[in-house]
Amino acid sequence: MQIADWLVLSLMLLTTLLVGVSLSRKVKSSADLFAAGGRSPWWLSGLSAFMTMFSANTFVVWGGIAYQHGLVAVVINTCYGIAALLAGYTVAGRWKRLGIRTPAEYVERRFGRGALHFYTWFMMAFRIVGTGGALYAIATLMLAAMGNAGGAPILSATQLNVAIGVFALIVIGYTMVGGLWAVLVTDTLQFIILNLAVLVVIPLSLAGLGGPSEILAAMPEGFLDPTSARYTWFFLAGWVAIHYFMIGAEWAFVQRYLCVPTPRDARKSAFLFGGLYLVSPLIWLLPPLLWRIKSPIPTDADPATVTRIAETAYIVSCKAVLPVGMLGLMLAALFSATASMISSQLNVFSGVLTENIYRPLAKTDDERRLLRAGRLFTCLLGAVIAVIAIATPMLGGAAKLIISVTELMVTPLLAPVLAALFFRRIGARAIWWTVGVCFPLGLVVRFTDWLAGTPLANPTFTGVVLPLLVVGATALRARGSGREVVAAPVTQTEGDAETVSDDAAPLRIVALCLAFCGLLLFALMPLNPDHRALLAGFGLGLLLPAGLIWRRARGRARA
Repeated sequence: MQIADWLVLSLMLLTTLLVGVSLSRKVKSSADLFAAGGRSPWWLSGLSAFMTMFSANTFVVWGGIAYQHGLVAVVINTCYGIAALLAGYTVAGRWKRLGIRTPAEYVERRFGRGALHFYTWFMMAFRIVGTGGALYAIATLMLAAMGNAGGAPILSATQLNVAIGVFALIVIGYTMVGGLWAVLVTDTLQFIILNLAVLVVIPLSLAGLGGPSEILAAMPEGFLDPTSARYTWFFLAGWVAIHYFMIGAEWAFVQRYLCVPTPRDARKSAFLFGGLYLVSPLIWLLPPLLWRIKSPIPTDADPATVTRIAETAYIVSCKAVLPVGMLGLMLAALFSATASMISSQLNVFSGVLTENIYRPLAKTDDERRLLRAGRLFTCLLGAVIAVIAIATPMLGGAAKLIISVTELMVTPLLAPVLAALFFRRIGARAIWWTVGVCFPLGLVVRFTDWLAGTPLANPTFTGVVLPLLVVGATALRARGSGREVVAAPVTQTEGDAETVSDDAAPLRIVALCLAFCGLLLFALMPLNPDHRALLAGFGLGLLLPAGLIWRRARGRARA
């Protein structure tokens, strides 16, 4: 990396922090801290949900699959879009109509205090560990980007830990002060940075590969197949189902449905999320797909070497073509993707600890006291994430094991919660039976060969189909209905969205971010004489919408 790259990276990190902190004026109560006061514009919620799916692991895992297997990586990621559209159509509006402040409140009212504690501590433990692994992953990618000519990293372990600490402090800082408003707006800022960096990489990656016919001829056999021997149509169907339950019921996503003014806005945010995931995977996975043509897998490479090449394909492909200063922007984009995931988990779990654990124990409704408690929980959880990230090398395969178990538990954990939105007969018994049957059986399937040759040996069957069968069976055997119907309707009507949404400030921030990025590209032109036209084109392409959005924000402010 050159000095310009370091400056760009530092500017982007500082901008993210300042934007988050500037939104602290909007946080006057715990409802503002954890639900944006129910005034978030739908488009802000949708973009935030989109970014919540990203982390540095996204580029390592899916970039590696795209490099090795081709188009199937794109198809797998479009499954998120299908799942989000289904969630928007079926459950997003239902969540908002409940009138709850946090998803944990629904769990407590519907299933009881025991279920609340189970979900809180179980999900928090696994999500925090996974988030710590993502923080470590962004540091690992930075090592790959900052390697010297021989490919060796230039940072020591101590410097790496310092980098983890700095990244953690930035995310903790703006999440603690600005709450969900900061999470939503910085996610949108990060959406802009990520897509700008990727869009600049694509034309540079295409250069020198010839026309479409030459590119297609150079691709390995089967590179454009939508499935593979490992990623079959049955796998894809299961992937859609798993992520339908995740996007429809996991707390970080439910929070996005609760922070908007009306049920209609909740549906629109989910539809935006889903629509983006139908079209964007091909865009942001194109660099490793093209890199496979420019830098094929060596014929004599062993499996470990292939894995290493695949996992670093994304950042290496970008590093090979980006102009001076743009590598810093790409690293800022990778950090942004990870920061979005971290801030979302920090906010949702600090909200649960404050509203559903601390408030009943302290028996207080003092908003100043609750704000202090929420910010303290944010700091404590952030510190735990940073410690886990630093300890990841010492954990060996433990982190991967825990993340695998978490993925295994998505449908068994969330299917009863989602089903209870539709069926009164679903009670707490559905949770205990589903987890009690599917979790041990899933562990057996994943880590032993005891059930080899039986239908239960298929992870998709065990992780998706079986939990649904157990939930259905418990519902049929249930007597009466669930513990309680949550019936605190929202006060806004469908037609009130324009009057209660608070989108003038977010629009202004988005406009300023676009303008800042456009001016940054113009500033890099003297350093990149061979890419001036490209940088100028993208710069103008950012300044024009910045002006239009700023004008709309002024109109909103006057209204």
